[in-house]
Parts: sequence; C-alpha cells; structure tokens
Amino acid sequence: MWGMFINSLQLLFKGKLFRDPLEVFKKWLVGLVAATVLLVVLVKVGVVLWLAVVLVALGIGALQPWLFRDLKYN
Repeated sequence: MWGMFINSLQLLFKGKLFRDPLEVFKKWLVGLVAATVLLVVLVKVGVVLWLAVVLVALGIGALQPWLFRDLKYN
C-alpha cells in the first residue's frame, strides 16, 4: 500500500498521473475558492472559527467526489 502511494506521488510530481493536469488544477482551485468563501461567510455570520472550519471541511470534502468525477488517469 505504501509503495502504491509513493508511486502515485512520484507520478503526480512528474505531471504524469493525470491526462490533463491543468484540468485537475482548475478543479482543485474551484474547491479551494469554494472552501474559502464558505469559511468567510460562516465566520461573518457568527459561527465560532473551529466549528466553521469543521463544517467547511465536511462540506468541501463531500464536494470533492463530484468535482473530480470526470478525471482521467494515465
């Protein structure tokens, strides 16, 4: 299991894991922006910071499979 993780990590850093690395970056950026906006909104509404972080992590974590559903691997 550890070997598979290391191999995937090496391919990722070499740019050979995904067919379209730019598309992966765009989808990652969408998730990052959504998480940032949601965190700021929750804190502005008055939610305690630690709770806002937990809620955003759960929400964006649930969003990731939908964002990355069409990724193609090499």
